[in-house]
Amino acid sequence: MNRLRDKAILIAGASANIGAATAIRLAEEGARVMLGARSPDRIGAVADQIRAKGGQAETVCFDATDDASIKAMVGQVADRFGGLDGMFVNMAELTLHKVDTDAVSVPLEVFDKAVAVNLRGHLLCARHAVPLLVERGGGAIVFTSSSAAFMGRDRGISYTVTKHALTALMRHVATTWGKQGVRANIVSPGLVLSEKNRNHPEMEKVLANTPSPRLGEPEDLAAAVAMLMSSDGEWINGQILCVDGGVVMR
Repeated sequence: MNRLRDKAILIAGASANIGAATAIRLAEEGARVMLGARSPDRIGAVADQIRAKGGQAETVCFDATDDASIKAMVGQVADRFGGLDGMFVNMAELTLHKVDTDAVSVPLEVFDKAVAVNLRGHLLCARHAVPLLVERGGGAIVFTSSSAAFMGRDRGISYTVTKHALTALMRHVATTWGKQGVRANIVSPGLVLSEKNRNHPEMEKVLANTPSPRLGEPEDLAAAVAMLMSSDGEWINGQILCVDGGVVMR
């Protein structure tokens, strides 16, 4: 398929798993991709993999909590590729898992750090991407949420709240700039297999509670993002696409 031929797309959070798989998929469909991450090592390897297959890929480092850094990252796409047609915002603060407890006991600095990346960082991405998409005559923003945002949990309050709040941000963008051709949607993964968790004994328990014969792969999310970025997703705006094997049915 070549649905994204010559489209300029930024992946903010492209170093591994869903972000890396999506960058590869978008490039395979013809997009020119800019891979963004906190450090250069892993995105460099992903970019090399794309180039080895004949695709176009550039890399940029950024700080998800810093406005100037995100502005520079988005601007670099326009400088390198002549504009911006789409942005996949795939950022999350994942280092807080053990200390992100409940509403009574979570340290406020933990909650604030999660907000800084998982919500404020996404707002900054939208703030700087939307004008370029409008200038281009339209385009797509896709945010990554989580099935955790739609289920009750006894811990992980900071992660859950920030991921749920992305729905309001996404629908604000879809409503405010939809008439100018800007589409905003969410992909919401369930548990996706990775190098770290693939052989974990808990995976069998997770699969038993999933209405699907298998658990998710990063490529499942990549396929969904590619569709939403393409003309096949042109009439999809303001929606949450749960790509989770049926864990969340809504």
